[in-house]
Amino acid sequence: MSSETPSPSAAGRHPSICRFCHANCGILVDVENGRPVRVVGDRENPAYFGFTCAKGRSLPEQHAHSDRLLHSQKRQPDGQYVGIESKTAMDEIAERIARIVAEHGPRSLALYPGTYSGPHAPSIPAAVGWMLGLGSKMVFTSASIDQPGKHVSNAIHGRWLGGSYVFDESDVWMLVGNNPLISMSGGIPPSNPSKRLRDAKKRGMKLIVIDPRKAEVARFADVYLQPRAGEDPTILAALLNVILREERYDADFCEAHVSGFSELEETVADFTPEYAAERAGLTTEEIELAARTFAGNPTQGESPRGCGVAGTGPNMSPHGNLTEYLLLALNTVCGRWRREGDLLPNPGALLPRATPKAQASPPRSGWGRGESLRSRDLGNSAAGLPTAALSDEILYDGEGRIRALICVGSNPIAAWPDQLKAVRAMENLDLLVTLDMKMSETSRFADYVIAPRLSLEVPGISISSEAIEQTYVAHGYPEPYAQYTPAIVDPPEGSDVIEEWEFFYGLSRRMGIPLKCYPIRPETGALRERRDLVEFDMEEMPSTEWVLDGLMNGSRIPLDEIRKHRHGKIYDDEKIRVAPADPDCRDRLEIGNPDMLAELSAIRSEVFGRERGEDAAAYPFQLISRRLPNVYNSSGRDIPKLNGRRPYNPAFLNPDDLDMLGLAKGDLIQIASPHASILGIAEPAPEVRRGILSMAHCFGAAPKHDADVRQFGSNTGRLVDNERDFDPHTGIPRMSAIPVAVTKA
Repeated sequence: MSSETPSPSAAGRHPSICRFCHANCGILVDVENGRPVRVVGDRENPAYFGFTCAKGRSLPEQHAHSDRLLHSQKRQPDGQYVGIESKTAMDEIAERIARIVAEHGPRSLALYPGTYSGPHAPSIPAAVGWMLGLGSKMVFTSASIDQPGKHVSNAIHGRWLGGSYVFDESDVWMLVGNNPLISMSGGIPPSNPSKRLRDAKKRGMKLIVIDPRKAEVARFADVYLQPRAGEDPTILAALLNVILREERYDADFCEAHVSGFSELEETVADFTPEYAAERAGLTTEEIELAARTFAGNPTQGESPRGCGVAGTGPNMSPHGNLTEYLLLALNTVCGRWRREGDLLPNPGALLPRATPKAQASPPRSGWGRGESLRSRDLGNSAAGLPTAALSDEILYDGEGRIRALICVGSNPIAAWPDQLKAVRAMENLDLLVTLDMKMSETSRFADYVIAPRLSLEVPGISISSEAIEQTYVAHGYPEPYAQYTPAIVDPPEGSDVIEEWEFFYGLSRRMGIPLKCYPIRPETGALRERRDLVEFDMEEMPSTEWVLDGLMNGSRIPLDEIRKHRHGKIYDDEKIRVAPADPDCRDRLEIGNPDMLAELSAIRSEVFGRERGEDAAAYPFQLISRRLPNVYNSSGRDIPKLNGRRPYNPAFLNPDDLDMLGLAKGDLIQIASPHASILGIAEPAPEVRRGILSMAHCFGAAPKHDADVRQFGSNTGRLVDNERDFDPHTGIPRMSAIPVAVTKA
């Protein structure tokens, strides 16, 4: 480590990395009397340019929150919780897990790491390594209920080993149901997305936005389409119809590197702009303009660089796999991939060195591999095991059901679809352990709650924002940027808090299981050199610095070098260009996958509009998911500085819809789906299309607190039936574009 690294809790101003969410913003932390008191953006950071959001600036409030757990908790027979030493908790948990596994096998234990562990590099690798050492492959993640379509479509489409274009160099960009100015992800780099967008507009980039809500990013759009919710595949198929019919595609690239062209062309022929406009509530001219803006006119030498990407909402809507697959097909027919000799903008910093080639890597299975569930006909997919069905696997009355669950940085009661079933599942477990900074909705069902250290109390690196490029096309950093931070402060005096990875190391030692961490496996983008397996010393617990060094073995820039630059650095020391294809390479990108095209054809045969009948009349609105600026899933909503003393998630409706329903701002409303109902607080939102109800997910509490909607908000997952209208490959049910009725409560 650098000799310049300060001791934790030293007074003064310290550069660091914000880990409230995945964005890894460069920040400056003021420390007084051993505690963080103020956070501002770091203007010396070369990638973030001084940017930080309200969540990052509230880190001192998060660390000092009155509800923060400073000691682990154990549930008593009467349901109350008492403090327990972390070492004692690990002793007892290891013993209970050993008994469960001995009687029911390792498959009876499941792990659910959530998004709040993502910014902490050692957490998920250590948790997964412990599970594999124990012999259980029952690892469920948020990937299969967030954006599973990205993983599935990348698999069945194949990878382009030269990589995609990035936002900062593009002439045209299309966002489908994503709002990177709020989510800090989704196609615009997470490092100061507002500045990146303003700079792109100044240089003349054309922006296309498709979203039922005119979100913040849509205000910068050159072409904005405001459709009915859930019609993303229809619109994308119509864009392909225009591009193929008008021969605006890259014919040379398709001839050399693409399979399934004629099959795709035949299927989208029925998705005319006229049909899509009627179905999606748009105009023919809007669809044609979007298609022509995105594709340009290659026959006249106009071949813009760019990309089309989708967000969480379209993935949570019906046909999320298909939406992502059609976007990849759109990017591919327009030739939006790097060619031989092109400079790679990000050869890697904490990632291993990129070795790009101007060729395809063939498609692979997107589903039907590995473990299968016992409770339902669902298996592993490229997005992992189906988290939406984990409740069923816990409630399953048969051999092999899941009896013990460990949740890391996650809150299933708030996040999983079909909340009432999730509650029954938590109650049905023989053992529930959470690693949680507070007694969240899920932790209130736990047998043990392990109190973790928070972000400013642990070292960290910016790998989560860099590594997302390995899975999501056109995401991550557009340059080889990296930052390291030491721990800035010690945990509060007298506390007993541990790092998440230490918990799994502690279980491994107690159970005699060697702990090994497995490196990231790339799914998309340029090829990368490999990392080595990390094997822990089971006799003497290593430091977090040792763990970080181990996980980052093979990084293009050694971690010790990154440690020297406390404000972060762009490591543009090496220029890597896309190499020519292997002489014998015959692999192609696949845009005619028969399963996806069959799904698209089935959409074309659906009845829509007024002909949908009584069900449509009973549930005339569509509830779509969204994000609130100052909340990260279920985190931050209880911090007054962030929630503006409004700790609930408003039910945003167009003012004309409020008038039609006889509602006013602040009215209590009932929102009913065919499955269940919740309460909400009406809020006018002129940017929302009529007929749309826009709400943030991951709010609400257990059912007994339903009447306290103004204190806890509403759980939109309650409205979801996880066994109706679900994807057969990933198991994700309809979690957005949900048909609902809205009445005054």
